[in-house]
Amino acid sequence: MLTPIIINKRATDEAEKPFWISFADLMTALMVLFLVVMSVALLAVTKTVSQQELLKQQRQQDIEKILDEVQQAAKEYPGVTVDRDKDTIDFGNQAQFDMGSYTLTPDQQKLLRAFVPKILTIANDPLGAKWIKQIVVEGFASPEGDYLYNLNLSLQRSQSVLCALFARPLPDETAMSTASLEQIRDLFLVGGYSFNSAIYNASTNSYDQSRRVELRLEFLGLGESRATAPTSIGDNFGTCALGN
Repeated sequence: MLTPIIINKRATDEAEKPFWISFADLMTALMVLFLVVMSVALLAVTKTVSQQELLKQQRQQDIEKILDEVQQAAKEYPGVTVDRDKDTIDFGNQAQFDMGSYTLTPDQQKLLRAFVPKILTIANDPLGAKWIKQIVVEGFASPEGDYLYNLNLSLQRSQSVLCALFARPLPDETAMSTASLEQIRDLFLVGGYSFNSAIYNASTNSYDQSRRVELRLEFLGLGESRATAPTSIGDNFGTCALGN
């Protein structure tokens, strides 16, 4: 009865050790997991942004090549220039009008019928087909007269360009194919600016350079595709309603 009772201290210490990890260790593990997840997400976002930037740079390089081709084609026609900042083709006095008039001379019409097929060729090239969205024929007017009169006049001037392209060619011209005329119908738009963007010619003290038309190239954005024309339109282009 006087035998001493000896308690195993080691067994008692092991029994008192907690089974769960400490709260500090748990928070540390969660923080490490959070940092790993955020690092992966940030890397994915950065990669996506970098890819978008590369696509934008490639698009701009392609557009510059298209403008190079347009500029090269314009060199064959004196007075025709390309504004690379505005993506426009300026015909100079080759597409200017008398005051209050929207009629192109026969020589001006011939130049348009000779030049536009070259633009269509560029639009059909791989880069052109990839990026050229449409071509806007923009008409302008000088400040003489009121706004609505000049708005209608500028629209008539841009429409006269389309009328010239669809007009019967002269005997010394090569007629455009039906496919080319269909592409003009599908790709070209008309617009009028009234006397907005008027140009004052200090040498002649006039706004004669404002009475003009320009072609503006519009390019597709990333992921955008050129709209297709309805197949039921046919090749009946009609007749021009403009008078003299």
